[in-house]
Amino acid sequence: MHKFARMERLPPYVFAVVNELKMQMRRQGVDIVDLGMGNPDIPTPKHIVDKLNEAALKGVNHRYSASRGIAGLRLAIANWYLRRYGVELDADTETVVTMGAKEGMAHLALVMLQPGDVVFATDPAYPIHPYAAIIAGADVRRIPIGKGRDFFDDLMAATRQTWPQPKSLVVSYPQNPTGEVVDVAFFDKLVEFAKEHDIMIIHDLAYADLCFDGYKAPSFLQAKGAKDVGVEFFSLSKSYSMAGWRVGFCCGNKEMVHALTRIKSYLDYGIFQPIQIAACTALNGPQECLHEICEVYRDRRDALIEGLSRAGWDVPSPKATMFVWAEIPDEYKAMGSVEFSKLLLKEGHVAVSPGLGFGHFGDDHVRFSLVENRQRINQAMRGIKRVLSGGA
Repeated sequence: MHKFARMERLPPYVFAVVNELKMQMRRQGVDIVDLGMGNPDIPTPKHIVDKLNEAALKGVNHRYSASRGIAGLRLAIANWYLRRYGVELDADTETVVTMGAKEGMAHLALVMLQPGDVVFATDPAYPIHPYAAIIAGADVRRIPIGKGRDFFDDLMAATRQTWPQPKSLVVSYPQNPTGEVVDVAFFDKLVEFAKEHDIMIIHDLAYADLCFDGYKAPSFLQAKGAKDVGVEFFSLSKSYSMAGWRVGFCCGNKEMVHALTRIKSYLDYGIFQPIQIAACTALNGPQECLHEICEVYRDRRDALIEGLSRAGWDVPSPKATMFVWAEIPDEYKAMGSVEFSKLLLKEGHVAVSPGLGFGHFGDDHVRFSLVENRQRINQAMRGIKRVLSGGA
């Protein structure tokens, strides 16, 4: 049997354990409330779908498109950044359209890195952040984040202890899975650190619009000198509820954008053009839908936090993202996140994501995704209360 070196470097997929059990139970007729995968259930706003339908009826849009994205979409991206963040971008040299953020990050790692390079990623982290580097053949050093930690102290300690010096750092705020948030001052400090240590920054802004309680997420590119050291990815998946459309973009440092643009020219012919045209409508059109989508997630967040509290499980209410990062109750913590997730599934009929899937430092947490309506969330909370009360 042939061995595939890059596959050998990937660890077992932790989420598969819970997913397989979930499917077994569903085949047996058990009603599972699935709060595991962060797969948005809110329909894409009608005006965006209407533009897709209109564009899809035109035969000229059925041909190969532009790998780096059509000019109109790249201009829409630049204008979107200017309106929202006051950040000026050259649509031709500082933007490139990607097939969602994951594809872009994976291909950027492939073109930037070589075996022996070191990449820093947070722990916990969304899996593609460290695994893109691993697939590219580089080595990953994890920087722990979370309650009671100072990110920059840990970052400095890791830099001093790492040889060769790290080539890049991947971060994401608001953060998946922890929900941690930062301000522009954090990014200013990050840029200073990157310049001092010659590190490239990759920032994932996937949850820019899912912010609550008055918090507004900044863009990394708002930091002074950010374009000198890094890029930012954004996906329309969450903000505009366009997850299955697979459209996102990378903006910032010209050299990094050019590298991604060039490797993509060898690998794809671009996203189906009607999708890109509809994405222009999303970015340029009415933005009320952002608030409406955010309000749905806020309501679900409140229902989940209140339900956990009624079950005797006190969890902080996140200021952003479509997730709730919950520390496992003390009496169950020794089980670890995989076994605890299996317990909630088997006894409470609720699927969650084990924190171990996001990194070693996540093993004392589980992640809830806000992808079911309030009624289903309330049902899930009753199941969890039953588990935590010993079945009473």
